[in-house]
Amino acid sequence: MTSPALPSPDRSAMRTAVAVLVGGIAVILDSTIVSVALHELAADLDAGVGTIQWVSTAYLLALGVVIPVVGWLQGRLGAKRLWMAALTLFLLGSVLCSFAWSAGSLIGFRVVQGIGGGVMIPLMTTMIMQAAQGADRNRLMAMIALPTAVGPILGPVIGGLILGAGDWQWLFLVNVPLCLIGLLLAGRMIPADEPGRRVKLDVVGLILLPPALVALLWGLSNVTGDGGFAQADVYLPLIGGALLLVAFVVWALRHPGDALVDLGVLRSRPTWAATTLMFLSGASLYGAMLLLPLYWQELRGEDALGAGLLLIPQGVGSLLSRGVAAKLLDRIAARWVAFLGFVLVGVATVPFALAGAETTTGILMVTLFVRGLGLGMVMIPLMTVAFVGLDRERMPHASTVTRIAQQVGGSVGVALLAVILSTSATGSGSLTTGFQTAFWWTVGFTGFAVLLSFVLPAGTTALPSTAPAPAAATR
Repeated sequence: MTSPALPSPDRSAMRTAVAVLVGGIAVILDSTIVSVALHELAADLDAGVGTIQWVSTAYLLALGVVIPVVGWLQGRLGAKRLWMAALTLFLLGSVLCSFAWSAGSLIGFRVVQGIGGGVMIPLMTTMIMQAAQGADRNRLMAMIALPTAVGPILGPVIGGLILGAGDWQWLFLVNVPLCLIGLLLAGRMIPADEPGRRVKLDVVGLILLPPALVALLWGLSNVTGDGGFAQADVYLPLIGGALLLVAFVVWALRHPGDALVDLGVLRSRPTWAATTLMFLSGASLYGAMLLLPLYWQELRGEDALGAGLLLIPQGVGSLLSRGVAAKLLDRIAARWVAFLGFVLVGVATVPFALAGAETTTGILMVTLFVRGLGLGMVMIPLMTVAFVGLDRERMPHASTVTRIAQQVGGSVGVALLAVILSTSATGSGSLTTGFQTAFWWTVGFTGFAVLLSFVLPAGTTALPSTAPAPAAATR
């Protein structure tokens, strides 16, 4: 029987979840909503495609700079103050982007957006996990995991619809009402912070980790150009980033209590397993988001809006997955929910690996729906299990590690599949063969994730409470 003392913290956690979700939706959509507008931006701002590509790249690199320091910022400022400051910065960046007068100004304003968004992405997960108690996390994390999975899918669709009805400036102005409502809800619904603490900043870690991530993400973003991994602007940043990352790992392991990101959380089997699977799910999700629109456009002759609309079934499947995954997590282990989700993603990708220019659209629509259902089912258990066995103070570090893994995994997936598509199409002389080969590689990523799912906990996912008593939960 439920204890009468639980309803109040439950309501508090739900209010926190609603507040951060409303503010966070804009950030999640913004990762892909601009991708469909690059040609329009290039024409309107009189810039080359190579220059305008930095509208997306600068945003990505800003995320990479900020995510590693979110744990330190939260300890120094408190979760609520940091959330509202980051959301305000993202709102400011969005408004500035809509007034951009040149490619350079737009790229600069996207960096402002990315800094705010980079704080919000891991912080929203941490705030929910710290506020929720026990089994409530399954239900609340389903609310957060859903837009994380659906956002990259629906972003191009929404962007295409906005461009069809108005100018590109509305891609950024659409964030304004969401941010304003999010700020209002955050001020009223998120519990007040405790006084800020003096938290020592790991200067060495700051010098090593953010530049490492920027170099890796920058190198991977350049792979889509001619030459693939053989380009100097690809392999030099990748080598430099890898060396910096190794140096940070060595430093963090030698200074476990003082490191910018405490890698000690990876000693927890659920955390390192979930982190690895987040890397693979990022590769599968973002890699496929490169291939799927291109398949519809290059092989099927659709325009950008048409390709985006054809991806709607995948978004619908992800939307419907929330209820399914949350109910399954209350009954069976996260291992089996993730396993089922990855199996659905893999099986639903196979038809695209066999598809050509004349494949029946209806069949592919059904498989996209199933693929979306699987993607949604994967994200919820992974984002929940990553925190099993961790106390409140280490949760920000686990959130940072998993988000970095997903971000880098997505970039790796996009880079590898872009090279595979280009190489296979050129070598075979057939674009169809190129797409089929790239989709088979996507199936391979997913197959490896299926096997790794067995490393996740075998017990039920009704997690023990690691939150403090309700009176202290307002930090």
